[in-house]
Amino acid sequence: MLALNSPRPMTKSLRVLSAVVGYPDAHLRGNLPEMRDLLEDEHALSPSRLSELDALMDTLWRADDLEAEGDYVELFDRGRGTSLHLFEHVHGDSRERGPAMIDLAQTYEKAGLLLAEGELPDYLPAVLEFASTQPAREARAFLGEMAHILNAIFGALLDRGSPYASVFGALLELAGEKAQPLKPPAEETLDESWAEPVAFDGCSSKGQARPGQPQPIHIVRRNNAAQGASS
Repeated sequence: MLALNSPRPMTKSLRVLSAVVGYPDAHLRGNLPEMRDLLEDEHALSPSRLSELDALMDTLWRADDLEAEGDYVELFDRGRGTSLHLFEHVHGDSRERGPAMIDLAQTYEKAGLLLAEGELPDYLPAVLEFASTQPAREARAFLGEMAHILNAIFGALLDRGSPYASVFGALLELAGEKAQPLKPPAEETLDESWAEPVAFDGCSSKGQARPGQPQPIHIVRRNNAAQGASS
């Protein structure tokens, strides 16, 4: 018998959510009926969350192969606000991201979880796969630590009207947290942020003024040593 207030087992649910938020190739979509059964059998999620996930699975099941995969790439790979790499939302491109990656990878190794080739440890499906190996109480606490990130992505997906928001609502429920979607800030797509500036249009699209605009002039005085050398 479960102890009072003990979280329900969630291993199967976490593994299903890890798979559902992964790349929707034909293999994944072929397993959707079995995934639906696993979610219902474990009873870790409320009926309303299960209904939302059913709607997502129905969308993926009915979608054309190229449509499902193209929509996924557009949604998760071309915008920072919906990135599935969680440290992107915390560290961005700062130096702290590298050590955080190493620490998380070592945590996985201690649990006997090996990452696929080229997979980063902060990738949400990998994070959820690790959480599924932990006892329910520890898994719930682990998810709770990232609730602010989950709410941020949840808000960004709701803003886009994406049924994938159901995954993040479910994860927040498993974490024992209230789903409180954060208003996503205006953002450039990854393509825009990495775009090369137009030739002769300034060394940065954000830094230097464009042609036709006033160009600042900085006067630098030579020091005495430089003046002596030139005389």
